Amino acid sequence: MDTVLLSKTNFEEIRVDLKEIKTKIKNIISPSEHFIDNDAFIKLMGISSRTAQTWRDDGIIGFSKTGKKIYYRMSDIDQFLKDHHREPFATPSNFI
Repeated sequence: MDTVLLSKTNFEEIRVDLKEIKTKIKNIISPSEHFIDNDAFIKLMGISSRTAQTWRDDGIIGFSKTGKKIYYRMSDIDQFLKDHHREPFATPSNFI
């Protein structure tokens, strides 16, 4: 096994790089804490801006607002879809 000596500067650079990699991996594993803006939400859900507004007004979907910009947490969208999920009632044998 070879021994490698690092300067304090090189060690610190590697530490910072590893921290960035850890953050990126965490975001890949747990993307639910990502936010998307209203336009992306409308496109993702295939709805009109008016429907998105109604869902916000009725408290159906969580959101954040800063100025005029509206953002949705992916975990809120995931929960919304889970709450509105319906199990299939037909079995594959019904289609034959």
